[in-house]
Amino acid sequence: MESKEVTLLKKALERQKKARIQAEKILEAKSHELYNTVHHLKQENSKLQHLLDEKISELDGAFINIIDPYVVMDLKANVINMNNSAKEFLGYDHTKNKINLSKLVHQDDLEYTIKSFNFLLEVGTLKNYKAKIILKDKTEKHVQINANLIYDPNGKPIAAQGIIRDVSQETEIKQLLAEQKKQQDIIVENSPLGIVLSVEGNIVKANPSFSRLMGYTQKELKNLTVNDISATYNTQEADQFLKKMKSGELDSFTVTKQYIRKDGSLLHAKTNVSAVRNFKGEVEFQVAIIEDISKELEAEEQLKASENRLSTLILNLQTGVLLENEDRKIALTNQLFCDLFQIPATPEQLVGVDCEAAAEQNKVHFKKPKAFVQRIEEILKEQKMVVSDELEMVDGRILERDYIPIFNNGKYKGHLWTYQDVTLRRNYKRTLEAQREKYSSIIANMNLGLIEVDNDDVIQMVNQSFCNMSSYTKKELLGQKAIDIIKVTDHNIINDKNKKRQQGKSDSYEIEIVDKNGTVKHWLVSGAPRYDEAGSIVGSIGIHLDITQQKHLQLQKEKLLRELETSNRGLQEYAHIVSHDLKSPLRSISALASWMKEDYQEVLDGNGLNQLQMMQEKIEGMDKLIDGILNYSSINSDNLKTERVDLNIVIQEIREIIFIPDHVKVVIMNTLPVLETDKTKMHQLFQNLIGNAVMHITNTEGLVKVSSTETSTHWQFSIEDNGIGIPKEYHEKIFKIFQSIGEGERSTGIGLSIVKKIVDLYEGDIWLNSEKDKGTTFFFTLKKTT
Repeated sequence: MESKEVTLLKKALERQKKARIQAEKILEAKSHELYNTVHHLKQENSKLQHLLDEKISELDGAFINIIDPYVVMDLKANVINMNNSAKEFLGYDHTKNKINLSKLVHQDDLEYTIKSFNFLLEVGTLKNYKAKIILKDKTEKHVQINANLIYDPNGKPIAAQGIIRDVSQETEIKQLLAEQKKQQDIIVENSPLGIVLSVEGNIVKANPSFSRLMGYTQKELKNLTVNDISATYNTQEADQFLKKMKSGELDSFTVTKQYIRKDGSLLHAKTNVSAVRNFKGEVEFQVAIIEDISKELEAEEQLKASENRLSTLILNLQTGVLLENEDRKIALTNQLFCDLFQIPATPEQLVGVDCEAAAEQNKVHFKKPKAFVQRIEEILKEQKMVVSDELEMVDGRILERDYIPIFNNGKYKGHLWTYQDVTLRRNYKRTLEAQREKYSSIIANMNLGLIEVDNDDVIQMVNQSFCNMSSYTKKELLGQKAIDIIKVTDHNIINDKNKKRQQGKSDSYEIEIVDKNGTVKHWLVSGAPRYDEAGSIVGSIGIHLDITQQKHLQLQKEKLLRELETSNRGLQEYAHIVSHDLKSPLRSISALASWMKEDYQEVLDGNGLNQLQMMQEKIEGMDKLIDGILNYSSINSDNLKTERVDLNIVIQEIREIIFIPDHVKVVIMNTLPVLETDKTKMHQLFQNLIGNAVMHITNTEGLVKVSSTETSTHWQFSIEDNGIGIPKEYHEKIFKIFQSIGEGERSTGIGLSIVKKIVDLYEGDIWLNSEKDKGTTFFFTLKKTT
C-alpha cells in the first residue's frame, strides 16, 4: 500500500512540474506581450500629449479672442481665468487680485443667485441667468450669463465656465416699456373717457369708463360688436370713414354718434377712432375714444332756448330796444322801438340798416335835433355806460335813454340802446310832489306821533303830536340824536331796532319812556326804514301811539286774573272739603237705613220698606251729585296730563265699564284718531255722552254710532243714538250745571256740563241735532295739538 501511494504522489508531483513549466512559458509570453503594449501606450500617450498641447494652445488663442466676457471659476465662485473682455467689463484682473464673483452680486439678487448656482451644480448647465452686479468702479450693471460645469477625467465637477453678456440697456428699455405700459394701463383704466379696442368691428377690450357709460360689464361688451351698440340711423358716416381707413386713405377720424345703452337709453358721444397698422400697412385693430357729450348737447339746447327766450323777451319788452353791431348796423330791435319813433317798418325789416343815417332821419322827432345827434356821437366815442339820458320830443313826450357798450374779451362788439317813455312818470312825480305838500299838513296835525331820523339817529322831522306826547318842542328835538333826548327805559330795544332798519326790516314794538316832565309813559311804535329815490336806506320813520292808559288797564286786568286764579284754587279746595264733609253724614244715613231695614223688616209694612228704599236711592243720588260737582270743579288746564291716547281703545274700555242693556249696541263707524291729550278727560267726555245715549233708548233694538272727521284745525266727533230724543226747548238748557230733562232720578244734571267744560278746555264747540222720539246726535270738536 505504501509503495502504491508513493508512486501516485510521484506521478502527481511530476504532473505539477510539467504544469508549472507550462504556466511559466505562458506567463513569459504574456509579460512580453504586456511590455509591448505598455511601450506602445507610452508612444501613443506621447502623441496624445503632443496633440493635447496643440489643442490647449488653440483654445487659449480662442479664449483670448472671445468678444464677450468669458470667465472660469472654481466651485466656490473664485475666478481661475478670464479673458480681456471680462477684465475690461468687470474692472478686475485675476492675475493681480483674488476675485470672488459672488461678492459682485447685488444684495437684491443674492438669494436668486444662490438658487441658480445650486441648479448649475445639480444639472450641469445654467441658461439665461440674469442678475444685477456691482463693478469695481461701483457701477451697477444687469448681466445675463450662460454657464456649464467643467469635469475631471473621473467625471467629477472641478470648475465652471460662463459667458457674461451686458443687458443693462436692454433691461432699462424693458423696464421703461413696462413702466410706460403700466402708466398707459392706469390712464386707460382710470380715464373718464370711454376707450374701446376693436378688431373688424368686434369689441376686444373696453375700459371701466365705457362700461359705466353703457351699463354693460366688460365681459358682456366682449360678446358684442360695435354695430350691436350703435344706433342704426347714425352709423352711415362712421361706416364711410371706416372704409377709407381700411383702404389707407386716413388713419383717424372723429364723428358724433349715438350708442344704445343696456337699458335702451341713448348715449350721445363724440367718437375718435384711430387705426393701428402692422408692418404691411394693414389695420390690425382700431382704438376708439368715446366722450359723453349729452350734457354739452343739453347745454347747447338750453343756450339756444335761452337765446330764443332772450330774443322773445327783447321783442316783447315794454322798452324800445335797439342793438347795433360794431359797424353801427342794426342787429336786433323790437316793435316798441318802431312805435316810439313812428318807423313804418317791422323789426325784421330793420335788421342790417345803417343807424348813423337813421339817426339823421329821426332827429326831427326831438326838440333839439342837432343836440340829439351830437350826444349820440359823444356817447359812442367814449364807449362808457350811460343811464337815464333824458330826451324831449316835439310832441311833448319825454324819453329816457340808456346806452350799454358790449365787449368780448376786451374787444368792442357793438352796443345796446334802450328807450322808455317816462312822460307819465315825470307827470306822476310832479303830482306826487304836490300830494306830498298836501299831506305834510295832515301829518303835522294827526293824533299819532311821527318822527323821522337819519342813519345816525339824528331827528330830521317830527309832527306836533309827537311833541305833545314827549313834552318837547320841535326846536328842542330837530337836529338832536333821538336816543339822547328821548329817555327810553331800555336802550337795547332801540339799538336792536336801528340795526333792523339798516337791514330793511319793519316791525312794531312797545317801549317805556320818561317824557320831559318826568312822567312815565308807554308807547306803541311802528318803525320802518326810510329810502331815497335810488332805493338806498337813508334812515327810519316811526309812528307812535300813547298807550299809557291801556297799559294801566292791562296791568289791572293781569292783577285781577291772578286774584281770580287764586280764588278758583280756593274754591276747588273748598269743594273737596265740602264734598268730604257731605259724604260722611250720607254714608252714616245710608248705614242707618240699611240697619233699620235689616232689623225691622218683619215689623214694617210694605209702605215703610218702600220709604226706606226711596231713602237709599236719594242718598245714592246725592252721592252722585257730590261726585259730579267734584269732577266739574277739577276740570281745568292746570291738571292736564298729555299722552298719546287711542280713542278706539277708549271707546272699548267704556263699553266694558258702563252698563249697556242687551238690546243696545255701541259701534265705531270709522277709525278714530290717536290724540296727544289727557286720557282721563277723554274718558269723562265720551263716557258721559255714550252713557246718556244708552240710558235713553227705549226701542227694541238700540244703536249708538261713534264717528269722526278731520278739518284743518280741529277733530270733529259725533255720537248718534236712536233713543227718545230731546225737545228743542232743552237744547241750550242741558249744558248748564244742575239742569236735566224732565223729572228723572237717574240724572244729576252735571254730566253734560262736564262734557261742555272739557270741550271748552280744548278750544272746541258742542251742539246737537235732535227731535222728540227721533233720536239724538251730539257733535263736538277738539282743537288739534301742534
